[in-house]
Amino acid sequence: MDEQRSSTPYDRRLQTRPSLADTGSVLNTEAVAFRMAALARDLQQQHGSHAVMDRAVAAAVALVPGAEHGALSVVGARRTLTPAATTGDLAQGMEALQNDVRQGPGLEAAFDHRTCRVDDLSAETTRWPALAACAGQVGVASVLCLPLFVSEDRLGVLSLFSTALRAFDEASEHMGLVLAAHVAVAVASAQEVENTARGLEHRDVIGQAKGVLMERHRLSAQEAFDVLARFSQETSRKLHTIAVEVAASTTTCTPR
Repeated sequence: MDEQRSSTPYDRRLQTRPSLADTGSVLNTEAVAFRMAALARDLQQQHGSHAVMDRAVAAAVALVPGAEHGALSVVGARRTLTPAATTGDLAQGMEALQNDVRQGPGLEAAFDHRTCRVDDLSAETTRWPALAACAGQVGVASVLCLPLFVSEDRLGVLSLFSTALRAFDEASEHMGLVLAAHVAVAVASAQEVENTARGLEHRDVIGQAKGVLMERHRLSAQEAFDVLARFSQETSRKLHTIAVEVAASTTTCTPR
C-alpha cells in the first residue's frame, strides 16, 4: 500500500524532469539538505513575491556551481516569459532575446517541464538557430534553465547563465533541481498570500461603495451591488475601480 502511494501520478507531477545530459550522479545529500534548509528559512522571511524572487535568484547564483548570472521569469501570454527578477543587464538581455526570437532554453524549460542544460549556446544551430546566431550579442556561453511549477500550475523558469563554455555540470543541475523546487513553493505561497490580501481589500472597497449607494438611494445590499455591476459592464471598467470611485464619491452610479 505504501509503495502504491509513493508512485502516484500526483507525486510524479511534482518532479521536474532532468536534462537529457544528466547521467544520474548525486550530490552530497547532507550538504544539500543543510543549504536548502537555510534557503527555505531565508525565503520565508521575505515580504512579498517580488522579494522572494529577488532573493531566490541571488541564492541560485551563489549556490549552483558555474552560475554567474541569473533570472527568474514568469509565464506570459502567447508563449513568452516576463522577467520578474534578474541579477543584471546580461540576464535581462538574454530573456529579452529569447522572447524576440521566440525560441531558447528558457522557453523550452518553462513550457515542456524539462530542465535544459546547454554547454555552448552558439553551437545550438539545430534546436534554436535564431538564438544561437545572436548569443554573442549578450555574451552568454552556457545556460542552465529550471522550470518552476507547483502541482499542475506552471509558474515560470529559473535561468542561470555563464560567460564560460561548459560551465554547468551534473552537480550544478542537481543542486538547481532541488533549489528550484524550494523556490517554486516559496513563490507560489507568497503569491497566494498577496492574492488573498488583494481579494479582501477589493471586498472591503466594494462593501464601502455598496454602503454609499444604499444610504444615498435607499437600496438593499443586493440592489446596490447590481448597480455597481451594471455600471461596470456598461463602461467596460473593473468593478473594483468603480467601487473605489463610488466610495470616494467621485463617480455617481444611478439606479434604474
